[in-house]
Amino acid sequence: MDLGEKLFELRKAKNLTQDDVAEKLNVTRQTVSKWETNQSTPDFDKIVPLCKLYEITPNELLFAENQDNEDNEDKKHLFTRGKDENENYENMTLGQIKRKSAKVVSTSVFIYIVAIAFVTIAIPVQKMNPIVASSIFLVLIGWSTARIIKHYMSIPKIDKTEEEKKQDKMVKMITEIITCICVSIYFIISFITMAWHITWVIFIIMECINQIVKLIFMLKENEENEE
Repeated sequence: MDLGEKLFELRKAKNLTQDDVAEKLNVTRQTVSKWETNQSTPDFDKIVPLCKLYEITPNELLFAENQDNEDNEDKKHLFTRGKDENENYENMTLGQIKRKSAKVVSTSVFIYIVAIAFVTIAIPVQKMNPIVASSIFLVLIGWSTARIIKHYMSIPKIDKTEEEKKQDKMVKMITEIITCICVSIYFIISFITMAWHITWVIFIIMECINQIVKLIFMLKENEENEE
């Protein structure tokens, strides 16, 4: 259990809200939230008040994490010990998860673009068998989509700040607008050209744009956190 999780469990054990803790320690609720999600750590002058509030010693608060990690390491199976822990989302901080999200989304968008470029060139230009080209295209799209789904399903539930909730609403609103526009374009072009077998690519392009929008907001948020 890391420091953020321990602070969260201690607060819950005392039946306190983040606002209650913030008021008692003379900090903002956002500060308490960042402590519990490992976005930041308590300042030195807040350690003792925290310990008094939760009725524990500083050693119990600060050094229990190391003891837990050592115990967990000893319990690991011989064949899993020493394996890369980067994919263990439970051990990641919020910042690490966001950087991982940016990496997964950016590479998946790149795969989408490669797939679209491939199917656009392979059949009309390279005269590749349409069935083979389409199969490769679908494999690339499926792989990219599976990476995104797996990533977001692996992220543990995290209490978000009000600012993060507002940002999520803004991203959702923008992606919904993009989706409506792309669906309208799809039907207009399809009815005009009657090329239904081709125009469905618009949905892949739409997903690329939506993922790019999410990526932009994630990168912006990472920059703000680093500042």
